[in-house]
Amino acid sequence: MPVALRAMVRRVGEEIWNVLKVLQWTQQRFRERGVPSARLDAELLLCEVLELDRVGLYVRHDQPLAKAELTAYRELIKRRLAGEPVAYLLGHQEFWSLPFQVDRRVLIPRPETEGVVEAALELLKARRAPAVADLCTGSGAIAIAIAHERPDARVVAVDLSADALAVAALNVAACEVDVELRQGDLLTPLGQERFDVITVNPPYIAEGDFAGLPAEVRCEPRLALLGGPDGLGVIRRLCAGAPGALADQGALVMEIGAGQAEAVTALGRAAGWSEVSVRKDLAGIERVVILRRTS
Repeated sequence: MPVALRAMVRRVGEEIWNVLKVLQWTQQRFRERGVPSARLDAELLLCEVLELDRVGLYVRHDQPLAKAELTAYRELIKRRLAGEPVAYLLGHQEFWSLPFQVDRRVLIPRPETEGVVEAALELLKARRAPAVADLCTGSGAIAIAIAHERPDARVVAVDLSADALAVAALNVAACEVDVELRQGDLLTPLGQERFDVITVNPPYIAEGDFAGLPAEVRCEPRLALLGGPDGLGVIRRLCAGAPGALADQGALVMEIGAGQAEAVTALGRAAGWSEVSVRKDLAGIERVVILRRTS
């Protein structure tokens, strides 16, 4: 146990630790260890232990913590300091204003991925009862968000990992949407079916870059992160193969990594896509590529 945490344990018997004091102590330790969002992380973890929202923490700022609460909170602190993502510690992550269960079996849904959902929904506006396939679905976030917004759509979600699909199944049930889950490699489980839109947040990190990723990212499944030597292995396969799984005027909507837009655009054009466009996320990073069949 780190020295600072042992000191916290010793002091528990000497003085009363209320909500505010515990938060201040934890924020300080997180900042010292370079934990991003130190204050937010401390608050979210304490909310989990006390079963309160963040407003509740400050309404009850002088509430003493019981020994069992301190022990539970201390364990979460240790795991966070070891690099485990907050979403895994909490067991859930919000995406598209929907709650998603997450753990080490799946990639944590991120706000920038909502751009894939937005682009897909725009492409589907004029289509009645559209067919949508979401590849590398992980937690099911993209597929479930689309099914939530378009209950008339037939949505199929695919992942190579049976573990990931087990998590996705929990989220499909919790969000009460109609999404069919299929296990397999990318387009293979789609068979001869045709879809109006195919969405995907593929693994796009180059293998050589893995060691330099933040500790919390390295906790996530490598299968969902690493895209081969140049990070474009899966994207290259999709650019070549997706046209055969699309209906007339269909589109492939992909999330890409920072700095990959030029290379992915070139892959799309070389594969004969009629239109290739790129959208930026809220941080101004080229994040979503849309490839369309218009002929």
